[in-house]
Amino acid sequence: MAKKCSMMHVLSQKNGELYMESVPLNKVADTYGTPAYVYSRAAISKQYHSLENALGNQTHQICFAVKANSNIGVLGLLASLGAGFDVVSSGELERVLRAGGQANKIVFSGVGKTAAELDFALKLGIQCINVESHAELIRLETRARLLDKTAPISIRINPDIDAKTHPYISTGLSENKFGVAPGVALDLFAYADKSEFLKVEGIDCHIGSQITDLSPLLEAARFLLNMIDVLEKSGISISHINMGGGVGVNYSEEEIFDISEYAKGLTQLLQGRNLKLFVEPGRFLVANAGVLLTRVEYLKPAPAKTAGKNFAIVDAAMNDLIRPALYQAQHKVACVNVSPKEANSKVQWDLVGPVCESADFLAKDCPLHLEQGALLAILTTGAYGFVQSSNYNSRNRVAEIIVADDKFHLVRRRETINDQLTLEFLLPASHYHRDSDPVKISGD
Repeated sequence: MAKKCSMMHVLSQKNGELYMESVPLNKVADTYGTPAYVYSRAAISKQYHSLENALGNQTHQICFAVKANSNIGVLGLLASLGAGFDVVSSGELERVLRAGGQANKIVFSGVGKTAAELDFALKLGIQCINVESHAELIRLETRARLLDKTAPISIRINPDIDAKTHPYISTGLSENKFGVAPGVALDLFAYADKSEFLKVEGIDCHIGSQITDLSPLLEAARFLLNMIDVLEKSGISISHINMGGGVGVNYSEEEIFDISEYAKGLTQLLQGRNLKLFVEPGRFLVANAGVLLTRVEYLKPAPAKTAGKNFAIVDAAMNDLIRPALYQAQHKVACVNVSPKEANSKVQWDLVGPVCESADFLAKDCPLHLEQGALLAILTTGAYGFVQSSNYNSRNRVAEIIVADDKFHLVRRRETINDQLTLEFLLPASHYHRDSDPVKISGD
């Protein structure tokens, strides 16, 4: 069931130079500078079609989890492939619409939807709102009544199943904030079924991310199907089952399950049932399609005859890619230019950035031949890369580029310091100090 997966099928090496599709990454860096995120159109398309084909004749809908990569250029590509979308904020919803996504193929997840976000979704007529608490259900019903709308809903179940993943991305245990317990869910379904302004459509769960074991996902599917049987005995009909996302990818040496085996397992469980299957992949579709280009600013080798570290200080930092600091994630690193001679003279380097934090590292113990100015590609950064970036240390967020065959297109320009400062305001001097005490700040 498990197999090795690598990002290297996205990249190729020609005459010692690293290419994405038919574009030399050196050329991208020379054009748009570094750091920069670069995504492969072909890789995203290939992943989407692999899942589409694996699900075969099973009635289904693929909803891309926008939280993985919300660039509208990427979303536009997925919309053109026929994808629906899973959003968790009104901002993500707006991005999908601007990228050409269809409102009737959008599901809205998340535990903290505001009244304004629910109103936005109801007015647009999105496909389904995934409800995660009793309080949210009551608020949704109230907003639907005020707008004279009927809200299509699914209840997210927390099945208390261990996805065997990092604790920060585990979402299906009873100790996690997501979803509702099965007993509570039955009460919510019963309430919604009687409401004039709520329409029960589905049942859903999402037990975690970067899952590398198929068994907990299939266990969750069986759990939901048992819940559906209980609901149907009480006269409540369910039209779709939403299994969320969570399919893992290969970052370093992980074994990940074959997507075809997962699809086969789900379709076997659904055989003979009149249910539409929703899946919400994010990482699976885009992670291996992206690299973060970064350039070595300085080399700081360990002092001779010591056990110290060799540090390569690069122009990317934890504000650009926080996964290593946040999740202890391990990303492979490749030199964009490597001669055969250099390939045989590698030493171990820690890639660190200029941010004033000891947690500012992008990779550790990388066997590389490095020189100052070397261009590097940090692999498998198409998911949870740019979307989690920040302006920490007042650093500008980086450019994003999509490669398509032998061309490449800017889909987000690099920020400037003026972009950052345009949202801030300097008060007149009189607002900062009182005449009698120039140290204290005015309280108006």
